[in-house]
Amino acid sequence: MVSNTKKLHQKFAESEVGTIRKSWRGRIRVALVYPNRYSIGMSNLGFQAIYHLLNTFEHVVCERVFLPENNRRTKNQLKTFESGKPLTDTDIIAFSLSFENDYPHILSILESAGIPFRSSARKTHDPLVIAGGIACFLNPEPIAPFIDCFLIGEAESILSQFLDVFELKKSKKSLLKIIAQNVPGAYVPAFYKTDYNSDGTLAAFTPLENVPQKIKRVFLKDLSQVSTHSAVITPHTTFGSTFLVEVGRGCPHGCRFCAAGFIYRPPRFRPVSLLENNMKHGVSQVETIGLVGAAVSDLPDIRKLCQQFLDTNVRISFSSLRADRLAPELLSILKQSNVKTATIAPEAGTERLRDVIHKGITEEDVLDAAAALVENDIPNVKLYFMVGLPTETEADVDGIITLCKRIKHRFLKSSRARKRIGEITVSLNAFVPKPFTPFQWVAMQDVNGLKTKLKKVKGELRKVANVRVHADVPRWAYIQALFARGDRRVADILTLAHTNKGNWVQTLKTVPMNPDFYVLRQRNFDELLPWDFVDHDLKKSFLWKEYQKAESTRV
Repeated sequence: MVSNTKKLHQKFAESEVGTIRKSWRGRIRVALVYPNRYSIGMSNLGFQAIYHLLNTFEHVVCERVFLPENNRRTKNQLKTFESGKPLTDTDIIAFSLSFENDYPHILSILESAGIPFRSSARKTHDPLVIAGGIACFLNPEPIAPFIDCFLIGEAESILSQFLDVFELKKSKKSLLKIIAQNVPGAYVPAFYKTDYNSDGTLAAFTPLENVPQKIKRVFLKDLSQVSTHSAVITPHTTFGSTFLVEVGRGCPHGCRFCAAGFIYRPPRFRPVSLLENNMKHGVSQVETIGLVGAAVSDLPDIRKLCQQFLDTNVRISFSSLRADRLAPELLSILKQSNVKTATIAPEAGTERLRDVIHKGITEEDVLDAAAALVENDIPNVKLYFMVGLPTETEADVDGIITLCKRIKHRFLKSSRARKRIGEITVSLNAFVPKPFTPFQWVAMQDVNGLKTKLKKVKGELRKVANVRVHADVPRWAYIQALFARGDRRVADILTLAHTNKGNWVQTLKTVPMNPDFYVLRQRNFDELLPWDFVDHDLKKSFLWKEYQKAESTRV
C-alpha cells in the first residue's frame, strides 16, 4: 500500500516546475531540510535559493526534506522528496532555519530519520548535521547540542569553501576541525565550552581547540552579479504560481526591534537591469512576479523598474511597502496587477511609540497610504501592530484602536466614490526581543500582560464593521523568546518538550530551570550574552546607545 505521505509527494512533484534530479553516484549527498510542511517550506525563497545553489555544484546532489503534512510523528523513516532515499543514506543533513519556532521540529525530523539528537551521540557513519539561516545568524546556542556545524553567513559566500574541504573519508572530529579552522563563518559547538556564574548568567565562552574565538558572519558585499529567485514553481504554497525575486538584503531604516535591519548592514540592493532580467525569466514561466525584501519600496530606481512593466500583462506584488514610500508607479503596478490587498505596518499605535522603535512614519503617512490604496482600486488593507513594545503604556495600546478607527474613517471617505468598501485586517503580534538589536537587553512582557492587551484591542475592534482582527498567541511568543534569547541549557528544555510530545504547558512547569530567566529578565550592558561570540561587525556600544535613545522617549 502506498503511504499518504508518498501520495502527497507524488501529487506535489507532478505539479512542480524546476525540480532538480541528479544521480547520487559519486556525489556528495545532501538532504536539505525545511523543518516545517512542504507548503510552508516551498514558500520560503531562502530555502529555494539554497536548493538551487547546492545543485549548481557538479559533485553535489541536493534533495529536499519536509515535515510530514499531518505534522504527526511517524515510525516510518523520513525520506528525501525527489528520490525517496532515507536520510541515513545521505552525507550531509542541512537544516534551513528561518524561524525559532521551528526548532522543536528539528528533533522530530532527527527522530523520524533514526539519527541521535545530540551531536556527541552520533557515530562516524551518521550524516554530518549542519544548519544555516537567519535564526542561526542571531543565536545558534539553544540548538547547539543538536548540530555538528553551523554555517553563519550568506550561502553564496560560504558553501563553496565548505564543500571544498568536505571529505567523506575523514573521521567526523577531524573533518569538523578542518571545517572550523578553514571555513569562515563555520561554528562547531563541540569545540567551545560554556561556563556559568552562580546567578545563572554566562561567565565564559571558551574555545577548546585551535579555532576562532569569535565567528565572523560572512556576506556578499556586492549583489549585482548574484540573482536570488524561485527555483521551483508549485501551486501548493502560500504564493501559488508566483515567481519570487529578491530585490536586496537589509533595510536602511534601522527599526530598533528588527534584527534584519542590523545584521544585514549595510543594506544592499540589486541593480534594476539584473532585476528586470530576473523578472523576464519569471514571466516566461508564470504571469505573476513577487518582489521580495525587507525594504522593497526603498529599492533605488524602483519607479524605473515598475515603469518598464506598466504596459504589459505582468502582475507584480510586493512583500512589503512602507506607508511613506507609495509612489504613483508602485500604486499603478498594484492596480494593474489586480492586487486587492496591500500590507502596511505602523507597528505601534502612537507617534511616541513609533519614535521609540525608530519606525520613521507618521500617522498621516499611514492614513494617506490607506486612502491612496483605495483610490487605486486596492480595497483591502492589512495592518501589522505589536503589543508589549519597550516603554509601552495603556495610551499606546489605546492608540492602536484609535488609529484603526481613523483608517476605517479614511477608508469610508475614499470608498464612497467607488460605491464599495473593502476590509481592514488587523494583525496583532507580541513583541519578542531579538539578539543584535537595541532591544536585546529588554525584558519581554509576561504572557498575562500580553493577553490583557490583545483582549482589549480585539474587543474594541470587533465592534467596528469591516474590521477583522487576528491575534498572536502569547504563549508561543514566550517560547519564541526562549529560543531567541537562550543559551545551550535551553536544549534540555527542548528535549523535554519533545519527550512530552509538544506539551509546553507541562514542560515549562516541570523543567529544572526557570524559563523566565531567559524571557522576562532585563539584561545589563556588561553581561556576556549567549550570542556575543557571533561577529556581525556591530559594536555592542552602538546598540546600547540606540537602546538608551529609545529609553529617553519614555513617558
